[in-house]
Amino acid sequence: MKRTRPAIGALFYFGTSLVLALYFTFSAVQGAFGLFNRVQVEAEIVDLRIERDRLEVTLAELQNRTRRLSDDYLDLDLLDERARDVLGLARPDEIMIR
Repeated sequence: MKRTRPAIGALFYFGTSLVLALYFTFSAVQGAFGLFNRVQVEAEIVDLRIERDRLEVTLAELQNRTRRLSDDYLDLDLLDERARDVLGLARPDEIMIR
């Protein structure tokens, strides 16, 4: 009786293919460009867009105040408000309550 041994080449080929398939599957899910990272990046994009919109509103408010305190257009009420807040000024006929 003759014994037959399994072909080493076929086992090596199958083993290598299995290891490569597992590696690429893991990389597709967990890697730097994988599915989990993509979900995280998309969530960060949403957060950054919300932050951008909030900063645009803040910028518009600051530009409005800057324009109202500029040399070309001076809002005396805003100037009075800022002087009271920053310098702690008050008119002589006012009573300060702290």
